[in-house]
Amino acid sequence: MKILFFNLKALVSYLFVFAGYNALAQFPQIVKEKKDSPYEQITFVDLLKKYMDKDASMPNNIEGIYSVSASAQKKSKPLFSSTEREKTIDQRDNYAVVAIVRDNSKNSREYIEVPIDRDNLFSYPVRGELTAASGGNILVLKHFEPKGKILTYTLAYDYEKDIVEGIRTETSGSVVRTYKIVYLKLYPKPQKTATGDQGHE
Repeated sequence: MKILFFNLKALVSYLFVFAGYNALAQFPQIVKEKKDSPYEQITFVDLLKKYMDKDASMPNNIEGIYSVSASAQKKSKPLFSSTEREKTIDQRDNYAVVAIVRDNSKNSREYIEVPIDRDNLFSYPVRGELTAASGGNILVLKHFEPKGKILTYTLAYDYEKDIVEGIRTETSGSVVRTYKIVYLKLYPKPQKTATGDQGHE
């Protein structure tokens, strides 16, 4: 009976390995078929752009594709000193590309942040949830980090510059760390309308 149970476990393990191997073996074929398809192909990012184009002319629309930069500064006051020291402890420019898309599937959020650095994935992770605060251009961002950690930023959207900036602070004794995150909109850009020059030749 023990031998039969052992053989059954071995058979199940073999089947899992065989199925995984077949899936990996077929992936290049799927990619090849996609390249050889007689039909026009679009990527996930292309699809996002088409979706966002429909509201590109709407004023103050936060939906879009953004380049993300981040920095961190530490302020501290040494013992028996009245001079405050400030030091940049982290600086990352354009380290990620994300899409901010409206989503009302949950009551606690109005937008989601999805990283789109890698294309042609089967699914994309939701790395942030945004909700509007009392002010028209103020939002609260819950950013999901590895191991279940959630960071909360207060964001301000500059409609004219198409920039979203946010900060959060951490205090430990006499040390204050300030984390800043900046979203620069890459797409869609506001559509300019011809005004005074129309009709002139």
